Amino acid sequence: MVGNVGVNRVRGNCLDFKNIRNLRQMVYQNPGGFEATQKGYFYQRAREQDIALARRTIQGQRFWPANFALWFFRPEGACPPTWYNQQNSGRFKKHCFFQPNAGDCPSIY
Repeated sequence: MVGNVGVNRVRGNCLDFKNIRNLRQMVYQNPGGFEATQKGYFYQRAREQDIALARRTIQGQRFWPANFALWFFRPEGACPPTWYNQQNSGRFKKHCFFQPNAGDCPSIY
């Protein structure tokens, strides 16, 4: 799911993610990148299954609820219907995903 969000941010060139041209720029975007790059969460190598999933995502496979999502977060309780005016597209495990209106970001649809 997070992989879909990342790919969408690169493909989108819209809203908070203008001029993001590759995955490295997206991951390290500040503000708006992944907090794992700032808080030391990368303490172990990626597992083979995670690498395979990342490759599938980069090749264009999409997974609900992140198909068209640009944002995600882990709330304490239920997912709100919107987050910063973006529609909730669903929940996977503990994370909620949010997608823009197609008119605001047509290149991810």
